[in-house]
Amino acid sequence: MAKTLREALAVPSGKVDLASYDSRAKTGFDGSKKDSPALMSAAGERLGELQERLFAGGRNETDTRSVLLILQGMDTSGKGGIVERAVGLVDPQGVRITSFKKPSSDELTHDFLWRIDKALPEPGMIGIFDRSQYEDVLIGRVRKLVDDKELERRYGAINDFEAAYVEGGGTIIKCFLHINADDQKRRLAARLDDPAKHWKYSPGDLDERAFWDEYQAAYAIALERCSTNAAPWFLIPSGRKWYRNWAVAQLLLEHLESLSLEWPAATFNVEAEKKRLLSL
Repeated sequence: MAKTLREALAVPSGKVDLASYDSRAKTGFDGSKKDSPALMSAAGERLGELQERLFAGGRNETDTRSVLLILQGMDTSGKGGIVERAVGLVDPQGVRITSFKKPSSDELTHDFLWRIDKALPEPGMIGIFDRSQYEDVLIGRVRKLVDDKELERRYGAINDFEAAYVEGGGTIIKCFLHINADDQKRRLAARLDDPAKHWKYSPGDLDERAFWDEYQAAYAIALERCSTNAAPWFLIPSGRKWYRNWAVAQLLLEHLESLSLEWPAATFNVEAEKKRLLSL
């Protein structure tokens, strides 16, 4: 039996060796780049319908479910491209996008999950996290901002936090956008070569690139420690932008399909309202 993309891209339990994954793989995609526009369009039609059902249930207060898509990856891995190309397939009124930057002075007075909790999607909504709670175990580890004991606490706190969200009716789709160092170098060079892309570039990107190996190790630990039954990690080969966008759109579609979403039942007498309308 053919695997779903969810099954094919789920990070297996145990030790994670990111170097063993091909960033340009086309897992679950049998065609070529020229086939992707038609498949994205087809996925978009179905995504739009399912998202509207989810949104309608939340607005009618008949369904408490929501969906959270987490996008994590090294600089240039494509978080913004996914928001534009994959998430852009659905109605923006049902989407809330949160980009987590360096914590503010106010946020630093709270536990690291405080600002994450505030950004969770409401019933009926699809929430998008451009970076997430995982920044606090990635940068925290690489830059040695916290000690080992605090890192261990944070892994457990993240798992408990995600489990509670799922228990309350949430669905989490955690995507690690996998690129290799050469992929990133090509993309950074493209930004420097194109004046229209200079705004995407920051000298700080090279400062972080200097810690490439340390970040790869930190990501591997996060995938190992925080891929759970409630909230598994999915490793998205992201060396090919078109495949990356299709894969995330397809994962979102598979998760929405699994919710068996229905249109909320009317809370009024439909036939009586039809008669009222005819009489006016």
